Amino acid sequence: MPLPDDSAARPGGTPPQPRGAEGARPDTPEPAGTRKPVDAPAQPATDGEPARPPIPEDAPDTGRPPQPAGAKPSGPTPAGAKPAGPPPGGPKRPPVRKPARPPGAKRPAVPPTARTVDPEGDGAALGLPVLSRKDFVSGSDVRWCPGCGDYAVLAAVQRALPDLAETRENVVFISGIGCSSRFPYYMNTYGFHSIHGRAPAVATGLKSTRPELDVWVVTGDGDALSIGAGHTAHMLRRNVDLQVLLFNNQIYGLTKGQYSPTSEVGKVTKSSPYGSLDHPFNPAALALGSDGSFVARTLDRDPKHMQAVLKAGHAHRGTSFIEIYQNCNIFNDGAFFEFTERDTKALRTVMVEDGQPMTFANGTKGLVLDGLTLRAVDLDGDRTADDCLVYDSTDKGLALLVADQTFWSADLPRPFGVLYQEDRPTYDAMLNAQVEEVRQRKGPGQLAELLASGDTWTIE
Repeated sequence: MPLPDDSAARPGGTPPQPRGAEGARPDTPEPAGTRKPVDAPAQPATDGEPARPPIPEDAPDTGRPPQPAGAKPSGPTPAGAKPAGPPPGGPKRPPVRKPARPPGAKRPAVPPTARTVDPEGDGAALGLPVLSRKDFVSGSDVRWCPGCGDYAVLAAVQRALPDLAETRENVVFISGIGCSSRFPYYMNTYGFHSIHGRAPAVATGLKSTRPELDVWVVTGDGDALSIGAGHTAHMLRRNVDLQVLLFNNQIYGLTKGQYSPTSEVGKVTKSSPYGSLDHPFNPAALALGSDGSFVARTLDRDPKHMQAVLKAGHAHRGTSFIEIYQNCNIFNDGAFFEFTERDTKALRTVMVEDGQPMTFANGTKGLVLDGLTLRAVDLDGDRTADDCLVYDSTDKGLALLVADQTFWSADLPRPFGVLYQEDRPTYDAMLNAQVEEVRQRKGPGQLAELLASGDTWTIE
């Protein structure tokens, strides 16, 4: 018997319809959709019990929530009944994990039979065991909604790190507040769950004082571009040697579906029931305008491309800003489907590569520059790939033009890959060099002497 398919059987409302060309314009108001928030269960979670669906009208009123088949009744033990004892063999305890060594602690000797890595390629192996993805899995329960795009990002980072990290002990993940900010709990590395919008400030302080650490910032479009927008801009202009992963789902997910700084105009949410009036941020253009030295974009549903971008960002010396289009299947499902789904991806995306013409739609279309305006053209007998714009990620003017015009025009595909990169000194390296220069010139300072130097006052 087929399952019913009506509004009563879909508590989340009717699924979103394809947006077409008009949906690609973030500044074009869209009509209010038919999706609505899922109604809260009639029996909310209490005292450790999970939330349960409403009790059917014909169910007996026992005063207790319905129990699954075979489950033991919950609640107080009836008078005269013996409380249930511990399970046979005693209570089950989670396995004890040994604490990680503190930073700088000496690594135990490697067994003679262990495989080693040779990052320099000159035969001078460091004697470090080869890492795998499972070495970066913390073992904590991952508490994202089933189907969330965050899972794909987590898996891609865990798969990429064995090729990037010398040791787990030198890797640190720092996050702010939001769904993405749970990331440090799921990585078997050092981590810090900071406060809303301040992950760039915390990461800047850590990298400046411990420049040998491999520091990653995990943030979201609300965390980084609303309350944390100022911190994000200053981190980018300073060029601190960090990797920044911006999860962009165009919605506030953790606080249950309010519009965010990247939501399109006309977005109907709990905080904008008549449609958002805000002009949205273009994160890539914001990073370029803040003088970011590495700006890239990738997608949660293209894990191979995401790993390639992650590795390119890690190899860069400076702030690597990586925007990741991430689907929130609960509060903004399908926001980026035109760029990720098989039927539309080829027409709506262009993968930029240095020295390669900007072609898309399986090579049948391309981008040409008409003055200072990008135009999409058919590649037929009159035009070929040789007529298309050749991408150069070191050309900032080109990066600004491409990032801006493709974001606002429904006639142009959205670019993915490394949009811009430049080599310039990093803040943390210059700061430590300056401190060392002063130390060599003046000698090591004494805190007591510093406090007693200059003008002092005695308070009576």
